[in-house]
Amino acid sequence: MNRREFVKASAASTAFSALPLLPALGRAARYRTALVGTGWWGMNILREAVQAGESKVVALCDVDRNFLEPAAAEVTKLNGDKAKLYGDYREMLAKEKPEIVIVATPDHWHPLITIAAVEAGAHVYVEKPVSHTIQEGRAMVNAARRHGRMVQVGTHRRVSPHNVSGMEFLRSGKAGKIGMVRAFVHYGGGAGEVTPDAEPPKGLDWDMWCGPAPLRPYNAKIHPRGFRQYLDYANGMLGDWGIHWLDQILWWSEEKYPRKVFSTGGRAIRTDNTDAPDHQVVSYQFEDFTVSWEHRLFAGNNAEKGENVGCYFYGTEGTFHMGWQGGWTFYPSDSKKQTIAQPAKLNKPDDQNIRQLWADFLASVKTNKLPTCDIETGHRSTAASLLGMLSYKLGRSVEWDGEKEIIHNDPEANKLLSRAYRGEWEYPKLG
Repeated sequence: MNRREFVKASAASTAFSALPLLPALGRAARYRTALVGTGWWGMNILREAVQAGESKVVALCDVDRNFLEPAAAEVTKLNGDKAKLYGDYREMLAKEKPEIVIVATPDHWHPLITIAAVEAGAHVYVEKPVSHTIQEGRAMVNAARRHGRMVQVGTHRRVSPHNVSGMEFLRSGKAGKIGMVRAFVHYGGGAGEVTPDAEPPKGLDWDMWCGPAPLRPYNAKIHPRGFRQYLDYANGMLGDWGIHWLDQILWWSEEKYPRKVFSTGGRAIRTDNTDAPDHQVVSYQFEDFTVSWEHRLFAGNNAEKGENVGCYFYGTEGTFHMGWQGGWTFYPSDSKKQTIAQPAKLNKPDDQNIRQLWADFLASVKTNKLPTCDIETGHRSTAASLLGMLSYKLGRSVEWDGEKEIIHNDPEANKLLSRAYRGEWEYPKLG
């Protein structure tokens, strides 16, 4: 961290230390907690919140009762809480007045719900990516600061033991000077099948599911869990996995943003309903190193040994692989030296470290000190991913002014920093 960043961090810490603390919890006291988005990952988070023993689950909110009602039954089974059920987060916030809100909806809903929650006085744990467009993310940061609420982003690799020790290894200089990083996700697959549109299943409010995003006909490939490959609601593999690995790179380098971004890719294989690129390459130019991102959703094979996700840090003393399920490995340039590795320590299900990140979040709520994965940090990592998608859509490179959060001399590109909302929904204001 340089001096300017240290001064800014100290000022932020001082500002937050002046905020009023929530009452300390006694043995019987628990934070009034609500979950918005009761699907797969939302319930992974809520289970850890319940297990931590400091949450009273007062409300669950989802536009699909096929997920909402089973979630309520599970919560009651886990700890006896009888949560109130809602289909509209606005009504839930007004009636239940939660102190903590978990936002685990599809990506296009993260900004509006997070901002509404902090405006209602709640602290927020929001899943990554924080937003669908870059200016939404900035509005989320501004809202959190304006209302003095803690907002933790679900980039749990920031607290995973092997990621933490891997960062210590890289920063120690044992890999030498890093000149290039390659981040990647390679999954198998093929062309896929076209799935006809259909009537929404009973219990699903499809109009509300789409919310501020375009209203498309319901398709079972979008909901549940398929939305990330539809650009109306997410940003493809780069918006999903990319934020994790770009976040690791920003963490290691202590850089805030890339200076120049260029992306290319397309749909060489897929012919199904999705519209996100089935392969993509992005080049990020930083101050003194270069990053390449690549993903592929076809041609899974045995030619590429090792994990199919992660980052390779190329240094003068060797190559360091930051992985996921396989931990990290350092391959020295000197063949006489031994390879060094550390295995991962991950929680089930789904090999994650939500438990540790939730503990960090609770600590931030109690002390009014910014959490490890603060909304500003999550916004920067999300913005790096979204800049890659923005360049892909434009078909050309962009030069990014990360301080002003605008693209130099490119009005057409700057229009893609936000988007129009549908119907009654209003795009969040930056102020």
